Amino acid sequence: MLKMTINSKVAKTLASCAVAAAITAPVAAEHDAPAYERWAGGFIEYYSADNDKPEPNGYFDEGYGFGGEIGWRFDPHWAARVELAFLEIDADPNRPFGMDEDGHSYGIDAVYFLDNDAAYVFGGLRQQSLDITYRMAAAGIGKHWDFNDRVKIITEAQAFHDFGEGFNDYAVKLGFAYTFGETPKPVSRDKDSDGDGVMDSRDQCPNTPRGTAVDANGCNNDLDGDGVLNSQDQCPNTPPGTAVDVRGCALAKDSDNDGVPDDIDQCPDSLPGDRVDETGCVIFEEKDLSVSLNVLFANNSAEVTNPDDAQIREFAEFLQRFVNTSAVIEGHTSAVGRAEYNLALSERRAQAVKDLLVNSYGIDEGRLTAVGFGETQLLDSSNTAEAHRINRRIEAQVSATVKEKVTE
Repeated sequence: MLKMTINSKVAKTLASCAVAAAITAPVAAEHDAPAYERWAGGFIEYYSADNDKPEPNGYFDEGYGFGGEIGWRFDPHWAARVELAFLEIDADPNRPFGMDEDGHSYGIDAVYFLDNDAAYVFGGLRQQSLDITYRMAAAGIGKHWDFNDRVKIITEAQAFHDFGEGFNDYAVKLGFAYTFGETPKPVSRDKDSDGDGVMDSRDQCPNTPRGTAVDANGCNNDLDGDGVLNSQDQCPNTPPGTAVDVRGCALAKDSDNDGVPDDIDQCPDSLPGDRVDETGCVIFEEKDLSVSLNVLFANNSAEVTNPDDAQIREFAEFLQRFVNTSAVIEGHTSAVGRAEYNLALSERRAQAVKDLLVNSYGIDEGRLTAVGFGETQLLDSSNTAEAHRINRRIEAQVSATVKEKVTE
């Protein structure tokens, strides 16, 4: 019979290193998170024993078993598990003096999950008690198939190598596991909320009335309704009902070229570029000006790494220009790690930005408030590195109202 030639010392060393690597995998605040944190499962297995086992004559054949396992995941790839199984191995009917044996085995494995949990490979140690005790290295491949959000179907194939006599056994496993911890949220699909034929992800005018002709950006392509597309309309504010030429300008005389014929223009001297109403007079409106601040932070850090960033300067200049404004600086973290620690970390981040604006840009401290929200206001709740990156942030906004002349 063909036997494996793996050196038992090498096998023992490889298995020990695999277990140590899994157990010592780092777990840090705001680190990438696995699809689920723990699992507990039960299984049945088919077991094929080495026909030379036990010594000296060998009479084991095949058998079946059942058992349970508990696993812990440290990051998206590494995990560890412990297993207990009960076995019933039949004797080879072609060999004399053999007898069936009942027993059990227990062991520990280091488990490595491939990307997107496509499958996993594992290696570890087993102690098996049948007629005598066998100490073995174990290695194999398996997969957790989704049954629903929490329940997985376990499929697995594995091989065992005995350190003492060099026996080689094999087994296949089928079972169910229940998972614990956070699970990734489903990715939302793009849609067309206003029904204009342009998907929301690229619709720059998301509330266009139904039936309105739109351009590639989802915006009305003829704002003044004169039949000339915006891209060709040289008089884009022609009053409704005005006859226009191919340029979109009124056919009647329009001395100031504002789209309102002279005979109804009550403000005949409007300047080029001024937006006018139906009487030809310049439109003024109160305009809300605002500027936002969004600063991202490194993992587990409250240090502003680029204090001269253009976005920070713009925010500070707005505060300097509009001296009656104030701002709340909000600190946030990702959801990985303890909530109490993340709350304190978010407060330190908010305070760091406030101190920067006060000390480096001369903003009055009384106009700024620093507040930490921890992990309570995630931008992206999925368990990915990109989600954790954008959640480690500072957000702030300040607004002011001014009266401005409306221009084209």
